[in-house]
Amino acid sequence: MSAVLPSVTPVPAPLRKVATFAPARRARLGGGAIWDALADDDFRQHAATQVAAVPGTDDPIDSAARAWLTRDEGWQSVVAEVSETLAEEETRDDQSHAELERLTAQVASLQAEVASLKAAHRDEVELARADYKVLRQRLGEARSGLRKAELERDQAYAVRDEAVAAAEVATRAAEADVRRLRAQLDEAESGLAAQRRDSRSERDAATIRARLLLDAVVESATGLRRELGLPAIEGSPADSVEADLSGADAAPASTAPATSALLEQMLALPRARLIIDGYNVTKEAWPSASLEAQRSRLVAALGPLVARSGAETTVVFDAAESTVRTVVPAPRGVRVVFSPEGVIADDVIRQLVAAEPRGRVVAVVTGDQAVAKDVVRGGARAVPAAALLGVISA
Repeated sequence: MSAVLPSVTPVPAPLRKVATFAPARRARLGGGAIWDALADDDFRQHAATQVAAVPGTDDPIDSAARAWLTRDEGWQSVVAEVSETLAEEETRDDQSHAELERLTAQVASLQAEVASLKAAHRDEVELARADYKVLRQRLGEARSGLRKAELERDQAYAVRDEAVAAAEVATRAAEADVRRLRAQLDEAESGLAAQRRDSRSERDAATIRARLLLDAVVESATGLRRELGLPAIEGSPADSVEADLSGADAAPASTAPATSALLEQMLALPRARLIIDGYNVTKEAWPSASLEAQRSRLVAALGPLVARSGAETTVVFDAAESTVRTVVPAPRGVRVVFSPEGVIADDVIRQLVAAEPRGRVVAVVTGDQAVAKDVVRGGARAVPAAALLGVISA
């Protein structure tokens, strides 16, 4: 309509100025005035004549506008159909706009999430870079340590090879010395055999004289004892100390035998005495066991040792802070005593050692250095707990 406005005659007064505008400006600025003027049927019919002279298009809106202007038969249905179509399109446009807004909001949310993920990813990358730097540094230190260790290994191999070579030389020299010494030994044994044959008669005579002298001494000692009326020896010097400490008779028990040359040699001497610092030994041997189990295992394990050696044996357990004295079954020859209330086992061991005469073989098993020093000053032999454990557990 705005395009054919200048051709319409007569042009209403309100549209005369609008008719002078350019077509695009005319439609934009004069649309309302043109619509108001079309309310006049004469002007509308004149406008319809001019519009009909212009070729139509396939645009449904153009068709509806031409039908409304010309008012031909059926124009209302054409306009209504186009209006419904436009309403549906408008509805679809509204739905599309709403969907667009929803998708826009979703895109914004996704963009924010992507930004957050990018930030987290950057943080992880920075952390990974820091870890990578630390790992590279540690790898460098490890490589340096490996090179150092390899150098030390090579040096150790070199020292070992030198030692092996020196040992081989020393071995050959020792084998030569052994052969020489064996030859000398054979010569010495030959000479010794000859000397033995020569000295046997002299030794037999000396043996007879020594035997006569020993018999005389023994008979004299027996006669002197009989003359003085000396009673037979019963008990030991430590009986008085142990009697005050022991509150129960021992019951027999046993355990597997063991071997320890040094300690067994000491205990094999005549009338040997063995004193054991109980908990000092058991806590080294069975630290995770209860005190009752420790006592039972130690006392039972002493049975075979005492049976073999015949040594007078006393085990002292510390009970200074306890008022209860448990009865501990013990093998024959083993005495078990508890220190009195307020007195530690170390002091009881010192009393037992002090009660023994100087010259008697007394072995004290303890790991306490202070106790060991005191009993050595008292004339006893201090023995580490490991030696006794080697005897009873071998």
